[in-house]
Amino acid sequence: MPDTADVARRYDDHSQIQPRTMTAKTEAKAARPTNRANDTDRHVGARIRERRIMLGLSQQQMADLIGVTYQQAHKYERGINRISAGRLYEIAQVLGVPVSYFFEGLDSQRATDLTARQRMCLELARNFSSISNEKHQEALSQLARALASE
Repeated sequence: MPDTADVARRYDDHSQIQPRTMTAKTEAKAARPTNRANDTDRHVGARIRERRIMLGLSQQQMADLIGVTYQQAHKYERGINRISAGRLYEIAQVLGVPVSYFFEGLDSQRATDLTARQRMCLELARNFSSISNEKHQEALSQLARALASE
C-alpha cells in the first residue's frame, strides 16, 4: 500500500488545471446567435400592441382569439418571446392586417416606446371603437372634423 506522501505527490503533479483552447467547432457554436428575442421581435411586438389597442381589444381577448394564454400574449407584445411565422399569420388574421404590417417602420428603427401624443391617439381610437351607438360615433366624428378645420 502506498504511503500518504506518495499519493499526495502524485495528486499534486496532476492537479494543475490547463487552460482550454477553443476548437473550430466550439468557436462556431459560440458565434451562432442565440434564440433570444431581438430588436426586430420587440418592434413586431410593439406593432401588435398598437393594432390591438386600435381595435379596442384587451390582451386577454386577443390571447383567447389566437389560442394562447394572457401571459404568452404579453410576452409577444413586449418582445420577450419570439413569434413563429404561423402564429404571426394567425395574429395578423385576428387583427385584420397583412403580416407585413408588423414590419412597417422597421428600417427606420423607430423607438418602440410611444410618445404621449401617440398614446393619446391610440386611446382615442380605442374609446371611439367602444362607442356602440352609431349616431354618437358620427357626432364625435363631425366634432373632430370641425375642430380640425379651425
